[in-house]
Amino acid sequence: MNRSRQELDSTVVNIELTLTSIIQGVALFFLTDNARALMSARKWDAFLYVAAGLCVIFIFWSRSIIHTLTLIKWPLEFGHNFFYIACALGEAILFSRLDRPLAWFQLSAAYAGAVWLLFIYDMRLIHARIAESSNAADQALYARAKADQLLNIWALIPLLFLLNVGCAFAICSRPDFFITRAGHVWLIGDPIAPDKVRKGAELVQSRVRLQAKGKFVATTQDYFATAAAGGSSFDMSTTQRHCSSASKCQMDIPLR
Repeated sequence: MNRSRQELDSTVVNIELTLTSIIQGVALFFLTDNARALMSARKWDAFLYVAAGLCVIFIFWSRSIIHTLTLIKWPLEFGHNFFYIACALGEAILFSRLDRPLAWFQLSAAYAGAVWLLFIYDMRLIHARIAESSNAADQALYARAKADQLLNIWALIPLLFLLNVGCAFAICSRPDFFITRAGHVWLIGDPIAPDKVRKGAELVQSRVRLQAKGKFVATTQDYFATAAAGGSSFDMSTTQRHCSSASKCQMDIPLR
């Protein structure tokens, strides 16, 4: 039964990774096609929006991969995948407004709202993983994933939403400056994106470290349990020469 469950988990993860790559590839096609049109029209200031669109794809794809490798298991979560497809549709529409600053920020606010709902919906998956976690490594991993999710729900995504709403309001209030004199180029910089990528990378590194530590401790405990139960004379003598007790030897091994 355990082996069958692992195969089902692996199948669901593969489906999720494939879906994520395909829908972001579709979004990249729309971004590339519109960027080509802007290059033909020589609208060079709009390439700041192309760069911002590329960052949107990078962030969504990296967060999706982290989420899949951390939380996704059997059964397949259709609502979660439908949110992904809806967000990809939002990206495609957003990338069709690279040369229209007001529409860009308005659609970016709507897109941030959709992502906000996705983060809230995915709390169900985190709670399910916490409920079924059976060891300290898994509990620490899911606790960190929950903290990161709550940070996005209560701080980062609302700030991103308000940032885009504020930029849209500024353009509506002063079109003479932000449109006529191209002042909108000062609004396109987004300081939140690099921070989210960094936090995502830290979450992946945390999972790798926790899994490695859990496997190392389990191997060490199995070794000393075998020795205490009457393992080979070579193993037992080696243990006795280097440490007075199994527990002391295990504590002295650095886990980094």
